[in-house]
Amino acid sequence: MSDAFTVLWTHDVCRALRKAGRVGERPPVAFSGVHSSLPRWAGASAGDTVYAVHVNQRQVYVVSRLRVVDRERGDCCGTPPATWEDPAHPGHDDWSMLGGDGCGAEAVHVAATPVRFDVPVPGDLLPQLTWQNRRGRTRVLKYVVDGRLENSISLQGFYRLTPESADALSGVVDGATG
Repeated sequence: MSDAFTVLWTHDVCRALRKAGRVGERPPVAFSGVHSSLPRWAGASAGDTVYAVHVNQRQVYVVSRLRVVDRERGDCCGTPPATWEDPAHPGHDDWSMLGGDGCGAEAVHVAATPVRFDVPVPGDLLPQLTWQNRRGRTRVLKYVVDGRLENSISLQGFYRLTPESADALSGVVDGATG
């Protein structure tokens, strides 16, 4: 059985995606890291789904739904760096804004929906979204007021969704593409 996760793409990441003309394109890769500036995709494996979300003016958006293909360094990643000055994943320079230059960045190859910034998560769904850790403890979003997210701190990171919340987000994405 596959799992689903969320990862927050910051304003800087989303601005870089727009500037590079990546809106409407499907990312072939995302990056996992070892530093807090680049969430570690701990627990994600082939077949899992990751919802890249963004918060803009207190509204949560699904930017892309990514299905993990593999977490291995492939030929597409380019030559591994010989020194710290070399690019970590030169074969993925077009998508480096997703964290390719991050501390300890590792490529995660994905099959994704096109990048877009017009798929809002309905405000009435926000307080129902639930995440579950490996010990089975659940949590909901904090700081939801009148269907708006007042503070994005509880989205920052890489978190496992409950199956019900994964289905709800899948419905949001499917409704926007259908």
